[in-house]
Amino acid sequence: MSRSERSPLLLAGLLATAGVAHFATPRQFDATVPRSLPGTPRAWTYASGVAELALAAGLAAPRTRRVAALASAAFFVGVFPANVKMAVDWRHRPAPQRAAAVGRLPLQVPLVLWARSVARSAEGRS
Repeated sequence: MSRSERSPLLLAGLLATAGVAHFATPRQFDATVPRSLPGTPRAWTYASGVAELALAAGLAAPRTRRVAALASAAFFVGVFPANVKMAVDWRHRPAPQRAAAVGRLPLQVPLVLWARSVARSAEGRS
């Protein structure tokens, strides 16, 4: 299997792992939900977990890969405010936790670019 064939499956695996984590350990995700959103943080945690699992499934299937990859890119942009909130909230935590929270922020860029790359690759195979 070539690198370009593995890429969508690796992205799907990342999203599936994150989606499962939203259900397995929801409390840590609840804390990152911006308070300005309506509803409860737990509802947003579960909704984002469902979204990640759906995106993973879409990426795994060649027929839906392009749309799922574009939706994944949008999802990565959409969750950025939660990552900013986490970095702000964790600014007084011990250095390793603070570094992890701040380190997540620039990771959104390669995730968006990765998802766009998967979409472009899928487009060429349609």
